Amino acid sequence: MISEREPLLRVESLKVAFGERRKRFYAVDGVSFDIARGETFGLVGESGSGKTSIGRAIIRVYPASGGQVIYKGQRISGNISRDLDRQVTREIQMIFQDPMASLNERAKVGYIVAEGLYATEKGLSAVQREEKVREALLDVGLLHEFASRFPHEFSGGQRQRIGIARALIMHPEFIIADEPISALDVSIRAQVLNLLSQLQKKRGLTYLFISHDLSVMRFICDRIAVIHKGVLVELAATEELFLCPLHPYTQLLLSAIPMPNPAYERNKTVLTYDENMHEYSVDPPVWREIWPGHFVLGNRKEFDSYLKCRLDMGIPPVIDK
Repeated sequence: MISEREPLLRVESLKVAFGERRKRFYAVDGVSFDIARGETFGLVGESGSGKTSIGRAIIRVYPASGGQVIYKGQRISGNISRDLDRQVTREIQMIFQDPMASLNERAKVGYIVAEGLYATEKGLSAVQREEKVREALLDVGLLHEFASRFPHEFSGGQRQRIGIARALIMHPEFIIADEPISALDVSIRAQVLNLLSQLQKKRGLTYLFISHDLSVMRFICDRIAVIHKGVLVELAATEELFLCPLHPYTQLLLSAIPMPNPAYERNKTVLTYDENMHEYSVDPPVWREIWPGHFVLGNRKEFDSYLKCRLDMGIPPVIDK
Protein backbone atom coordinates (compact mmCIF):
# COMPACT_ATOMS: atom_id res chain seq x y z
CA MET A 1 0.00 0.00 0.00
CA ILE A 2 2.99 2.31 0.35
CA SER A 3 3.61 4.51 -2.67
CA GLU A 4 7.12 5.17 -3.93
CA ARG A 5 6.39 8.90 -3.75
CA GLU A 6 6.23 10.95 -0.57
CA PRO A 7 3.02 10.11 1.33
CA LEU A 8 0.88 13.14 2.09
CA LEU A 9 -1.88 11.26 3.90
CA ARG A 10 -1.97 7.83 5.49
CA VAL A 11 -4.99 5.91 6.76
CA GLU A 12 -4.15 3.13 9.22
CA SER A 13 -6.72 0.50 10.28
CA LEU A 14 -9.49 3.09 10.13
CA LYS A 15 -12.87 2.20 11.59
CA VAL A 16 -16.04 4.28 11.42
CA ALA A 17 -19.03 3.07 13.43
CA PHE A 18 -22.61 4.24 13.84
CA GLY A 19 -25.09 3.36 16.57
CA GLU A 20 -24.52 2.23 20.13
CA ARG A 21 -23.89 -1.11 21.84
CA ARG A 22 -25.83 -3.96 20.22
CA LYS A 23 -26.96 -1.76 17.33
CA ARG A 24 -23.43 -0.64 16.57
CA PHE A 25 -22.60 -0.93 12.89
CA TYR A 26 -19.17 -0.55 11.29
CA ALA A 27 -19.45 1.30 7.98
CA VAL A 28 -15.65 1.17 7.66
CA ASP A 29 -13.77 -1.73 9.22
CA GLY A 30 -9.97 -1.65 9.38
CA VAL A 31 -9.13 0.18 6.15
CA SER A 32 -5.47 1.09 5.45
CA PHE A 33 -3.91 2.95 2.52
CA ASP A 34 -1.70 5.93 1.79
CA ILE A 35 -1.92 8.74 -0.75
CA ALA A 36 1.23 10.21 -2.26
CA ARG A 37 1.74 13.93 -2.73
CA GLY A 38 0.43 14.95 -6.17
CA GLU A 39 -1.41 11.67 -6.69
CA THR A 40 -5.04 11.04 -7.62
CA PHE A 41 -6.10 8.08 -5.50
CA GLY A 42 -9.41 6.44 -6.37
CA LEU A 43 -11.81 4.74 -3.97
CA VAL A 44 -14.49 2.73 -5.75
CA GLY A 45 -17.38 0.57 -4.61
CA GLU A 46 -21.15 0.25 -4.65
CA SER A 47 -23.48 2.59 -2.79
CA GLY A 48 -23.27 1.90 0.94
CA SER A 49 -19.79 0.36 0.75
CA GLY A 50 -18.26 2.99 3.05
CA LYS A 51 -16.53 5.28 0.51
CA THR A 52 -18.06 8.53 1.71
CA SER A 53 -17.62 7.56 5.36
CA ILE A 54 -13.86 7.27 4.78
CA GLY A 55 -13.74 10.70 3.14
CA ARG A 56 -15.75 12.32 5.92
CA ALA A 57 -13.62 10.64 8.58
CA ILE A 58 -10.48 12.08 6.96
CA ILE A 59 -11.97 15.57 6.94
CA ARG A 60 -13.17 15.06 10.55
CA VAL A 61 -16.90 15.26 9.84
CA TYR A 62 -17.25 11.70 11.17
CA PRO A 63 -15.21 10.63 14.20
CA ALA A 64 -12.89 7.66 13.79
CA SER A 65 -14.00 4.73 15.97
CA GLY A 66 -10.62 3.05 15.59
CA GLY A 67 -7.32 3.38 13.80
CA GLN A 68 -5.94 6.75 12.79
CA VAL A 69 -5.53 9.25 9.97
CA ILE A 70 -2.06 10.76 9.56
CA TYR A 71 -1.54 13.93 7.51
CA LYS A 72 1.99 15.22 6.89
CA GLY A 73 3.24 12.94 9.66
CA GLN A 74 0.72 14.19 12.25
CA ARG A 75 -2.32 12.36 13.54
CA ILE A 76 -5.45 14.36 12.66
CA SER A 77 -8.09 11.88 13.87
CA GLY A 78 -9.45 12.07 17.41
CA ASN A 79 -8.63 14.96 19.72
CA ILE A 80 -6.11 17.38 18.22
CA SER A 81 -4.88 20.87 19.03
CA ARG A 82 -6.73 23.96 17.86
CA ASP A 83 -3.82 25.00 15.65
CA LEU A 84 -3.71 21.61 13.93
CA ASP A 85 -7.48 21.71 13.48
CA ARG A 86 -7.16 25.07 11.71
CA GLN A 87 -4.39 23.67 9.51
CA VAL A 88 -6.55 20.70 8.53
CA THR A 89 -9.48 23.04 7.79
CA ARG A 90 -7.31 25.12 5.47
CA GLU A 91 -5.36 22.37 3.74
CA ILE A 92 -7.98 19.60 3.35
CA GLN A 93 -11.18 20.45 1.48
CA MET A 94 -14.09 18.43 0.13
CA ILE A 95 -16.13 18.62 -3.06
CA PHE A 96 -19.55 17.15 -2.40
CA GLN A 97 -21.67 14.88 -4.56
CA ASP A 98 -24.82 16.96 -5.02
CA PRO A 99 -23.94 20.46 -6.26
CA MET A 100 -27.40 21.76 -5.36
CA ALA A 101 -27.81 20.33 -1.86
CA SER A 102 -24.30 21.40 -0.82
CA LEU A 103 -24.89 25.09 -1.62
CA ASN A 104 -26.88 27.47 0.57
CA GLU A 105 -29.86 28.53 -1.57
CA ARG A 106 -30.35 31.73 0.45
CA ALA A 107 -26.78 32.93 0.06
CA LYS A 108 -25.19 34.59 -2.93
CA VAL A 109 -22.35 32.84 -4.70
CA GLY A 110 -19.80 35.36 -3.45
CA TYR A 111 -20.58 34.53 0.18
CA ILE A 112 -20.73 30.77 -0.49
CA VAL A 113 -17.27 30.75 -2.07
CA ALA A 114 -15.76 33.03 0.60
CA GLU A 115 -17.40 31.35 3.60
CA GLY A 116 -14.28 29.44 4.62
CA LEU A 117 -12.26 32.65 4.74
CA TYR A 118 -14.50 34.10 7.44
CA ALA A 119 -13.41 31.30 9.79
CA THR A 120 -9.73 30.98 8.88
CA GLU A 121 -8.65 34.45 7.72
CA LYS A 122 -10.61 36.88 9.85
CA GLY A 123 -8.15 39.72 9.24
CA LEU A 124 -9.05 40.05 5.56
CA SER A 125 -10.83 43.19 4.41
CA ALA A 126 -13.95 43.04 2.25
CA VAL A 127 -11.89 44.08 -0.79
CA GLN A 128 -9.33 41.32 -0.19
CA ARG A 129 -12.06 38.69 0.19
CA GLU A 130 -13.70 39.88 -3.01
CA GLU A 131 -10.40 39.59 -4.87
CA LYS A 132 -9.90 36.02 -3.63
CA VAL A 133 -13.44 35.14 -4.71
CA ARG A 134 -12.76 36.62 -8.15
CA GLU A 135 -9.59 34.53 -8.53
CA ALA A 136 -11.33 31.33 -7.39
CA LEU A 137 -14.22 31.82 -9.81
CA LEU A 138 -11.88 32.56 -12.70
CA ASP A 139 -9.88 29.40 -11.88
CA VAL A 140 -13.00 27.29 -12.44
CA GLY A 141 -14.09 29.14 -15.58
CA LEU A 142 -16.78 31.38 -14.08
CA LEU A 143 -17.13 35.14 -14.38
CA HIS A 144 -16.69 37.38 -11.35
CA GLU A 145 -20.16 38.83 -12.04
CA PHE A 146 -21.65 35.50 -10.97
CA ALA A 147 -20.72 36.30 -7.36
CA SER A 148 -23.85 38.43 -7.00
CA ARG A 149 -26.22 35.66 -8.10
CA PHE A 150 -27.92 32.80 -6.26
CA PRO A 151 -27.22 29.05 -6.84
CA HIS A 152 -30.63 28.35 -8.41
CA GLU A 153 -29.68 30.61 -11.33
CA PHE A 154 -26.99 28.17 -12.50
CA SER A 155 -26.89 24.84 -14.28
CA GLY A 156 -25.71 21.66 -12.55
CA GLY A 157 -22.23 21.92 -14.05
CA GLN A 158 -21.90 25.57 -13.03
CA ARG A 159 -23.05 24.78 -9.49
CA GLN A 160 -20.39 22.09 -9.22
CA ARG A 161 -17.80 24.61 -10.39
CA ILE A 162 -18.97 26.89 -7.60
CA GLY A 163 -18.41 24.03 -5.16
CA ILE A 164 -14.91 23.53 -6.55
CA ALA A 165 -14.21 27.27 -6.24
CA ARG A 166 -15.32 27.14 -2.60
CA ALA A 167 -12.70 24.47 -1.98
CA LEU A 168 -9.96 26.19 -4.00
CA ILE A 169 -10.26 29.54 -2.24
CA MET A 170 -8.72 27.95 0.85
CA HIS A 171 -5.60 27.03 -1.19
CA PRO A 172 -5.77 23.39 -0.05
CA GLU A 173 -3.13 20.76 -0.66
CA PHE A 174 -5.50 17.80 -0.46
CA ILE A 175 -9.03 17.60 -1.90
CA ILE A 176 -11.58 14.86 -1.31
CA ALA A 177 -13.85 14.67 -4.35
CA ASP A 178 -16.92 12.67 -3.32
CA GLU A 179 -18.69 11.55 -6.51
CA PRO A 180 -18.27 15.08 -7.95
CA ILE A 181 -19.82 14.26 -11.34
CA SER A 182 -22.47 11.63 -10.56
CA ALA A 183 -25.28 14.23 -10.43
CA LEU A 184 -24.23 15.88 -13.70
CA ASP A 185 -25.26 15.30 -17.30
CA VAL A 186 -22.88 13.15 -19.33
CA SER A 187 -21.92 16.12 -21.53
CA ILE A 188 -20.89 18.13 -18.46
CA ARG A 189 -18.93 15.35 -16.73
CA ALA A 190 -15.94 15.54 -19.07
CA GLN A 191 -15.71 19.31 -18.52
CA VAL A 192 -15.55 18.91 -14.73
CA LEU A 193 -13.04 16.04 -14.95
CA ASN A 194 -10.81 18.06 -17.28
CA LEU A 195 -11.10 21.03 -14.92
CA LEU A 196 -9.99 18.91 -11.95
CA SER A 197 -7.00 17.60 -13.94
CA GLN A 198 -5.99 21.10 -15.01
CA LEU A 199 -6.24 22.44 -11.46
CA GLN A 200 -4.13 19.55 -10.17
CA LYS A 201 -1.33 20.37 -12.61
CA LYS A 202 -1.59 24.11 -11.96
CA ARG A 203 -1.69 23.95 -8.15
CA GLY A 204 0.02 20.64 -7.40
CA LEU A 205 -3.09 19.25 -5.72
CA THR A 206 -3.56 15.77 -4.30
CA TYR A 207 -6.96 14.09 -4.76
CA LEU A 208 -8.94 11.36 -3.08
CA PHE A 209 -11.48 10.65 -5.81
CA ILE A 210 -14.54 8.71 -4.62
CA SER A 211 -16.83 7.11 -7.20
CA HIS A 212 -18.79 4.00 -8.15
CA ASP A 213 -17.92 4.42 -11.84
CA LEU A 214 -14.72 2.62 -12.81
CA SER A 215 -14.71 4.06 -16.34
CA VAL A 216 -14.38 7.55 -14.84
CA MET A 217 -11.74 6.36 -12.38
CA ARG A 218 -9.64 4.96 -15.21
CA PHE A 219 -9.51 8.40 -16.79
CA ILE A 220 -8.40 10.39 -13.75
CA CYS A 221 -6.81 8.09 -11.12
CA ASP A 222 -3.22 6.91 -10.64
CA ARG A 223 -4.18 4.09 -8.25
CA ILE A 224 -7.54 2.58 -7.33
CA ALA A 225 -8.70 0.86 -4.15
CA VAL A 226 -11.85 -1.29 -4.28
CA ILE A 227 -14.02 -1.38 -1.16
CA HIS A 228 -16.85 -3.78 -0.31
CA LYS A 229 -18.96 -3.46 2.83
CA GLY A 230 -16.39 -1.31 4.60
CA VAL A 231 -13.37 -3.53 3.78
CA LEU A 232 -10.75 -3.05 1.07
CA VAL A 233 -10.61 -6.06 -1.24
CA GLU A 234 -8.07 -4.88 -3.83
CA LEU A 235 -5.65 -2.02 -4.50
CA ALA A 236 -3.43 -1.48 -7.53
CA ALA A 237 -2.26 0.99 -10.14
CA THR A 238 -5.16 1.89 -12.42
CA GLU A 239 -4.07 0.08 -15.57
CA GLU A 240 -2.87 -2.85 -13.48
CA LEU A 241 -6.33 -3.21 -12.00
CA PHE A 242 -8.00 -3.14 -15.41
CA LEU A 243 -5.42 -5.48 -16.92
CA CYS A 244 -5.63 -8.18 -14.28
CA PRO A 245 -8.40 -7.80 -11.66
CA LEU A 246 -8.04 -10.51 -9.04
CA HIS A 247 -10.82 -10.29 -6.48
CA PRO A 248 -14.25 -11.50 -7.70
CA TYR A 249 -15.87 -8.27 -6.53
CA THR A 250 -13.45 -6.20 -8.64
CA GLN A 251 -14.22 -8.43 -11.61
CA LEU A 252 -17.93 -7.81 -11.02
CA LEU A 253 -17.49 -4.03 -11.10
CA LEU A 254 -15.41 -4.18 -14.27
CA SER A 255 -17.91 -6.44 -16.01
CA ALA A 256 -20.68 -3.91 -15.36
CA ILE A 257 -18.93 -1.02 -17.15
CA PRO A 258 -21.12 0.00 -20.12
CA MET A 259 -19.39 0.04 -23.50
CA PRO A 260 -20.36 2.22 -26.52
CA ASN A 261 -20.81 -0.88 -28.65
CA PRO A 262 -24.37 -2.26 -29.06
CA ALA A 263 -23.17 -5.64 -30.30
CA TYR A 264 -20.85 -6.05 -27.32
CA GLU A 265 -23.55 -4.93 -24.87
CA ARG A 266 -26.04 -7.47 -26.22
CA ASN A 267 -23.64 -10.36 -25.79
CA LYS A 268 -21.71 -9.42 -22.67
CA THR A 269 -22.17 -11.22 -19.36
CA VAL A 270 -22.29 -9.21 -16.15
CA LEU A 271 -20.71 -11.24 -13.38
CA THR A 272 -22.26 -11.78 -9.96
CA TYR A 273 -20.60 -11.83 -6.57
CA ASP A 274 -21.66 -13.96 -3.63
CA GLU A 275 -19.68 -13.77 -0.40
CA ASN A 276 -20.44 -17.44 0.18
CA MET A 277 -18.09 -18.31 -2.66
CA HIS A 278 -15.21 -17.74 -0.23
CA GLU A 279 -14.31 -20.48 2.24
CA TYR A 280 -12.88 -18.56 5.17
CA SER A 281 -13.98 -20.76 8.08
CA VAL A 282 -10.61 -22.57 8.31
CA ASP A 283 -8.25 -20.23 6.49
CA PRO A 284 -9.32 -16.58 7.12
CA PRO A 285 -8.45 -13.85 4.58
CA VAL A 286 -5.49 -11.48 4.94
CA TRP A 287 -4.48 -8.32 3.09
CA ARG A 288 -1.40 -9.17 1.07
CA GLU A 289 0.84 -7.68 -1.61
CA ILE A 290 0.65 -10.40 -4.23
CA TRP A 291 3.14 -8.60 -6.47
CA PRO A 292 4.73 -5.14 -6.24
CA GLY A 293 2.07 -2.49 -5.76
CA HIS A 294 -0.88 -4.87 -6.14
CA PHE A 295 -2.71 -5.82 -2.94
CA VAL A 296 -5.66 -8.16 -2.57
CA LEU A 297 -7.74 -9.69 0.22
CA GLY A 298 -7.79 -13.48 0.28
CA ASN A 299 -6.57 -16.67 1.88
CA ARG A 300 -3.74 -18.96 0.83
CA LYS A 301 -5.85 -21.03 -1.53
CA GLU A 302 -7.14 -17.94 -3.31
CA PHE A 303 -3.66 -16.44 -3.58
CA ASP A 304 -2.53 -19.52 -5.51
CA SER A 305 -5.30 -18.97 -8.07
CA TYR A 306 -4.70 -15.20 -8.19
CA LEU A 307 -1.02 -15.70 -9.01
CA LYS A 308 -1.81 -17.63 -12.18
CA CYS A 309 -2.99 -14.52 -14.02
CA ARG A 310 0.30 -12.74 -13.43
CA LEU A 311 2.60 -15.73 -13.81
CA ASP A 312 1.13 -16.33 -17.28
CA MET A 313 2.45 -12.87 -18.18
CA GLY A 314 5.94 -13.75 -16.97
CA ILE A 315 5.96 -11.37 -13.99
CA PRO A 316 7.08 -12.99 -10.71
CA PRO A 317 5.02 -12.67 -7.53
CA VAL A 318 6.13 -11.21 -4.23
CA ILE A 319 7.47 -14.04 -2.06
CA ASP A 320 6.78 -13.94 1.67
CA LYS A 321 9.91 -14.41 3.74
